[in-house]
Amino acid sequence: MAFTTDKQTIEDLNIFGKHAETSVFTLFNHTVTVGGAAILEEMFLHPMAETEGINQRSQLIKFFAAVPVFPFNPELFDRVEQYLDNTDERTKLFHDSGAIAKKISSLIAEDPNDKFVYGGVAAIIELIQGLSIFLKKLDSEFHITDHSPDSRLTINDNAAQYSPEMACQKDVLMIKELLNMSIFDISGLTEKSKLSRHQVAGYDVLWRFRSKEWIKKILRYIYHLDVYISIGKVAHHYGFTLPKALAETHTLVLEGLRHPMLPNAVTNAFGLTPQGNVTFLTGANMAGKSTFMKSVGIAVYLAHMGFPVAAERMEFSPLDGIYTTINLPDNLGMGTSHFYAEVLRIKKVAKELSQSKNLFVIIDELFRGTNVKDAYEATIAITAAFAEKRNSMFVISTHIIEAGEVLREKCNNIRFYYLPTHLDENKPVYTYKLEEGITADRHGMIIINNEGILDILKKTKVS
Repeated sequence: MAFTTDKQTIEDLNIFGKHAETSVFTLFNHTVTVGGAAILEEMFLHPMAETEGINQRSQLIKFFAAVPVFPFNPELFDRVEQYLDNTDERTKLFHDSGAIAKKISSLIAEDPNDKFVYGGVAAIIELIQGLSIFLKKLDSEFHITDHSPDSRLTINDNAAQYSPEMACQKDVLMIKELLNMSIFDISGLTEKSKLSRHQVAGYDVLWRFRSKEWIKKILRYIYHLDVYISIGKVAHHYGFTLPKALAETHTLVLEGLRHPMLPNAVTNAFGLTPQGNVTFLTGANMAGKSTFMKSVGIAVYLAHMGFPVAAERMEFSPLDGIYTTINLPDNLGMGTSHFYAEVLRIKKVAKELSQSKNLFVIIDELFRGTNVKDAYEATIAITAAFAEKRNSMFVISTHIIEAGEVLREKCNNIRFYYLPTHLDENKPVYTYKLEEGITADRHGMIIINNEGILDILKKTKVS
């Protein structure tokens, strides 16, 4: 089953951002090739739901993070791509270099088509030679060879049972097999070799018209290499850690969790289990509830990609999808109020849960768009119904703290946490540290009074 999410969740977690603003994607996108950036976007659009695939990608990132720099000239790939994309038969090189038309043309100026073909063939030769050198270096440093007894090993569900080298060798051996194909035999050539027109014409037909798909596979491998190296560098720079996907079900363990795009962010430990798969979060305005929930959501999303997360440790059971409701807009075009937009959102999540999907659900301030009485009753009813879905995980925040006391008596699998606010000389101080329990903190009027709003309104302008 594929990992599912939707546009609202992507926007809530700022996965791609809007109007070129900093996003989770831009945080990780330090690729040096256009193809690498495209593959990185693919990975962000399609998280995984399988333990094996998640752990294997994590280990590949760990392995290639040791590569100091991307071992190719990025401009080389533009030349190769442009060459391969031109499949006009009329651009083929003539074998007969003595043709009268060619002789006359060479007396006037260099033929641009000849230059294009020669350049494309030379670029592919440089690509093959560079990749061969890189693979030999991997062999010498990590002993990933065709004769290694480990080459027959398969990736296990338990990430602890295999190494980054084992995760890497499948890709390395695959690309070696490609390079061993006769169409890539350039063993007699060196960097200074000067090809005859006949040789260039032969390579042109072979590579551009007959075997382009094999070269595209090699390019895709190198673009993945670009992604893994860049992600590894990001993880090292920011102190991110690689998550571990577990074979057992319905578990989430986070230590030292923080928001990946906040400098000097406060860290928290957090976890969910089948015995406590619902978190009921309270706290005053500005105490950090939304930021904490986004931190959890981003970590869960990245973990299902096999990417490093902003935490000191993360272990989790892969789920079928994630849905959040954090920055839910009104839909004025449809005449939809904020409350009805909330209702429709909860209905969508309910439909997904009814399909026996194991989901991660985050809802910030459940039913904030209605009156206190309705919000109280609806919060209890919906949270209790969520609690019955023991295969899924929920993080729900609210200001209706009275609902928490009822839910504490009603459901044994809800865990209660809050983000505290302390007063220092009548000024709120926020710790952003998660604590167990339900808070009664309400400091809205204190903040309003501290800003002097009522005093401003009482002033009468004297003309």
